Amino acid sequence: MVINNLLRHIAEPIDRTMLSVVTALVLLGFVTLYSASYENPGRVAAQVGNLAFAFTVMLTVAQISPQLLMRLAPPVYLLGLLLLVGVALFGDVRNGARRWLSLGITSIQPSEIMKIAMPLMLAWYFQKREAVLKIYDYGIAAIILLIPTLLIARQPDLGTALLVSAAGFYVIFLAGLSWKVLIGLGISGLASLPLLWGMLHDYQRKRILTLIDPSEDPLGSGYHIIQATIAVGSGGFAGKGWLQGTQAHLEFIPERSTDFIFAVFSEEFGLIGNIVLLTLYLALIARGLMMAANAPTFFARLLSGSIILTFFTYAFVNMGMVSGILPVVGVPLPLVSYGGTALVTLFFGLGILMSVHKHRKLVQT
Repeated sequence: MVINNLLRHIAEPIDRTMLSVVTALVLLGFVTLYSASYENPGRVAAQVGNLAFAFTVMLTVAQISPQLLMRLAPPVYLLGLLLLVGVALFGDVRNGARRWLSLGITSIQPSEIMKIAMPLMLAWYFQKREAVLKIYDYGIAAIILLIPTLLIARQPDLGTALLVSAAGFYVIFLAGLSWKVLIGLGISGLASLPLLWGMLHDYQRKRILTLIDPSEDPLGSGYHIIQATIAVGSGGFAGKGWLQGTQAHLEFIPERSTDFIFAVFSEEFGLIGNIVLLTLYLALIARGLMMAANAPTFFARLLSGSIILTFFTYAFVNMGMVSGILPVVGVPLPLVSYGGTALVTLFFGLGILMSVHKHRKLVQT
């Protein structure tokens, strides 16, 4: 009886619709990963462990009330900021990037913390300012967003910086930022492109130029885009069949288990498979937006809305870079790509959505 009550309590906040969609995406990921990592079957076993831990994190976070999450927002943001400063001063350099901070027995990547800490902090700020919200509050929010984003971009880690800035922007937008301000920011952004171009690293500028004409360096910087687009196009309408992808199995596709797993999926399952995948992502996003719309507080609406729109950003950017319409920035395909830290971050966000859904009938006091 005690065990049954405990299991019922744990399962209570789980939204079955969202869980069904997530499970379907995870299963598609396993099927594709098995094919993509045929030469390294240990990755499939490792992904099982990653998912078991990620699901545990989701179930744990789902038990936490939005009120407690709101109280935790400032200290979590400040901790993430301090860790990012620590990375800049003492971080480990791997493959030319300073992204990890050694804690003795293990290393952590503090930029991943900011994917959750950023929307938490901004949602907390706008909740506190809801009754007296002024235009300068959006300026303060922009500063809260800009500081960690610049620290992450400096590592350099353009992909994570993009996701963190997107998560923060969605909170600011959902808080009621005027379209006039957005248009003004867009014009200012276009005007500042020459300055921003000069601030980019050489490899980042090369990625953008390669996007425009990948054939200029087909065996170097353009190789990733060329091979990925060949794989996507060769899948045709119905695909070549599971385990039959030649681009993947002949090792033409780079990073085929992680950032470019969508190319493997497209080659083997074709347009039909892509429609199924897109439908699942749209169902996940639609369900998340419904949860955000029914959230009981301003904080919960902003937080849950930002999290589910960040899922959209993950999927859009990954599919865009694999298809050759966006630069390669190192963003995984959510719930499908192999990975540990990013997967846990995504399931942490799902746990927050389910927590908001569980407490949707509570009224703010």
